[in-house]
Amino acid sequence: MSLTGIALIIIVVAICILVVFLIPTLMSVKRAAASVGDLAEMVQSELKPVLHELTGVLTELQTVGGGISEHTDDVKRFMSALGETGTNLNTINRSVGVITNVLTATTAWTTGAKVAGKYLLERYLKKRGGM
Repeated sequence: MSLTGIALIIIVVAICILVVFLIPTLMSVKRAAASVGDLAEMVQSELKPVLHELTGVLTELQTVGGGISEHTDDVKRFMSALGETGTNLNTINRSVGVITNVLTATTAWTTGAKVAGKYLLERYLKKRGGM
């Protein structure tokens, strides 16, 4: 056998070994590609209804957002009226406090005047009766 024959035998054996290992690898790649294709189809079929629902939800959100923006002025007016009511209640509370203080002072002066009047009357009567 010549050197060329030995080289050809080595090349043939190497190609046979390569084919033996390459065929299962190619079959595995083919199965993976088929699996990826099935996955892509499944994702696409699942994704279409989800996108349709998402579009519906976004439409509803836009409707709700528009309704909220329409009623923003009403809420502002309500909050303004609520603030004015609070201010008026505070004014009434201060007025009631002032009137209460005046009535308390008037009651104290009236009670003092009654006691002083009784005392002066008793002293006057004692002086008159004792003379």
